[in-house]
Amino acid sequence: MGMISEFKDFIAKGNAMDLAVGVIIGSAFGAIVSSLVSDVITPALLNPALKAAQVEDLAGLKTDGGILYGKFLAAVISFLVIAFVIFLMVKAINSMKKKEEAAPAAPAGPTQEQLLAEIRDLLKK
Repeated sequence: MGMISEFKDFIAKGNAMDLAVGVIIGSAFGAIVSSLVSDVITPALLNPALKAAQVEDLAGLKTDGGILYGKFLAAVISFLVIAFVIFLMVKAINSMKKKEEAAPAAPAGPTQEQLLAEIRDLLKK
């Protein structure tokens, strides 16, 4: 019975729950970014450039030994596009956070010297 209660405590801790939520949100966010890149950015920006350069058959390129370097190059290009899109999204989110943090701070309380001076004055009375 002790092991079951330990397991229940482990699952209920914030760290395990935060990790589970992070994995689920990360998976959903990955689907959003993949769709953005494949459905919006690639057709709008890359397809005209790739067709002009006749690189659409990139994935079919291979060496005589059967090494599919074209698939590797296509994966590298896809990674770079996805990484750039994520960079732009994180940059936009960070700029929104900075605007929220720029709100005026609460007025500062009395300094330590002022408090000590007040205590001294009260003790003199």
